[in-house]
Amino acid sequence: MHEHEAWPAALLNHFLAGPADSILDAVGVKHNPAAPWPNWLGFELIVFFFIIILFAILRPRLSVDKPGTLQHLAELTYNFVGGEASDNIEHGSQRYVPFFGTLFIFILFMNLIGIIPGFESPTMTPAVPAGLALATFLFYNWTGFREHGVGRYLAHFAGPMPYLAPLMIPIEFISHLARPLSLTIRLYANMFAGERVTLAFLGLTYLVIPSVFMGLHVFVGFLQAYIFTLLTIIYVSGATAHEH
Repeated sequence: MHEHEAWPAALLNHFLAGPADSILDAVGVKHNPAAPWPNWLGFELIVFFFIIILFAILRPRLSVDKPGTLQHLAELTYNFVGGEASDNIEHGSQRYVPFFGTLFIFILFMNLIGIIPGFESPTMTPAVPAGLALATFLFYNWTGFREHGVGRYLAHFAGPMPYLAPLMIPIEFISHLARPLSLTIRLYANMFAGERVTLAFLGLTYLVIPSVFMGLHVFVGFLQAYIFTLLTIIYVSGATAHEH
């Protein structure tokens, strides 16, 4: 059974099917040659370009004397994410705020786009949370290597006592590998369930009850973006912490 082709994917498949087929064939990925662009990628690209346009509009309007509504929202988001990073990372937290902020905004917009009629949340497709989780996994390990060096960072996996190393190393290794899986399942499952519940009630009635569940969907979208970002901050904190 093939999924219904949403309009962004239909446009991409109409105009850009050839380049996508060539790339997928080159890397050996099986796909439908007539429709190589999936729905989730079409909506993810919409979010991507929307964010770029939004910040392109914001940047020339930044003002100390007369900040606009958009600037207030941007500053609120920056202070919120920066405050969470400062509370959890013992030193140098501001270096990582751009990554945390980008992650939060990108996930939030992908979560919320699903409340617009005719749109779908890309995060209700497993590939999208998995990609975000992989980016988080690579980022926090990279910060650990950069902060401590390869040897000292890997030594953290052995635990504080040398005689426990044979036990701690496999436990820590499995624990770190489980983090991307946990992040993926948490975001995907919550967004998929929220989307299905909202669609189910939209089919039953058309005003009061759907509004309630759409409000719940917005809340879940914010909450899941926050949790994903907070866990990323905690992982970076653990990777960059210095033992005393």
